[in-house]
Amino acid sequence: MSLRRTMPALPLLALVALGARQLAAQDGAEPADGKGEQPPAISEEEFKALHELREGAPPALRGRTVEVAGDRAYLSLPAGAKPPLAGVVVIHEWWGLNDHVRHWTDRLAAEGYAALAVDLYGGRVATTPDAALALMKGLDRARALARLRAAVAFLREDARVRAPKVASIGWCLGGTWSLELAMADPGLAACVLFYGRVEADPERLKAVRAPVCAIFGTRDRSIPEATVAKFERDLALVQVPHEVHRFDADHAFANPSGPRYQSEAAAQAWAKARRFLALHLRP
Repeated sequence: MSLRRTMPALPLLALVALGARQLAAQDGAEPADGKGEQPPAISEEEFKALHELREGAPPALRGRTVEVAGDRAYLSLPAGAKPPLAGVVVIHEWWGLNDHVRHWTDRLAAEGYAALAVDLYGGRVATTPDAALALMKGLDRARALARLRAAVAFLREDARVRAPKVASIGWCLGGTWSLELAMADPGLAACVLFYGRVEADPERLKAVRAPVCAIFGTRDRSIPEATVAKFERDLALVQVPHEVHRFDADHAFANPSGPRYQSEAAAQAWAKARRFLALHLRP
């Protein structure tokens, strides 16, 4: 589904709340102030509002376009934050780097991370499933991995970020590449993948050093339960720390711009991913 359409403005509170919210380090833990885990900086309802159709100007993006090793990427930083900042490489779905992914990048920045969305397609964005499939099939794997490695290096070295820790997150195609990056970069601090195709060879998974958080929909016919269960067993076999979460939902259930979006499952999945990132990226 195309993201090239008009959308409503996000409520003002969500647009200005780009500072970090402190999170509990693990389930049941409380931060030092004793008040329990803070709510997300941008709620699921506010995030969904970014993707609703309406007349008028689309909601503002909070980041900026930057150059990373000769390619364009989208960088979003927490308001008022100074380096060093934990970094997150954000990897788009098969549609390409569209505003849905840019809003995800802003959402991560609102949690206090320096978030950098890569563009695996070199500026091309699909607006139909056929076009998206063609772009995905034409993706050069070596070039894609080089772009992801360059994104990690950017977050580690850029003066605005100087990330001591870098994680990856992606959806669909991006979920697959989030895991690929974890297999390629032993220094990655965490890997989050939403309903991406997973590695079936446990020998390749041995290269993963980052803890993995994998999220799937039980009604996703493209990634059946047998595949998810084997992936979970393989991660345990090669001793990769991991969380695998299943939701009663279809593929792409966390994308408010798509027809399979399920807000309740999306909110629950984001809560899992959010806590996981905080656990592995916070000091």
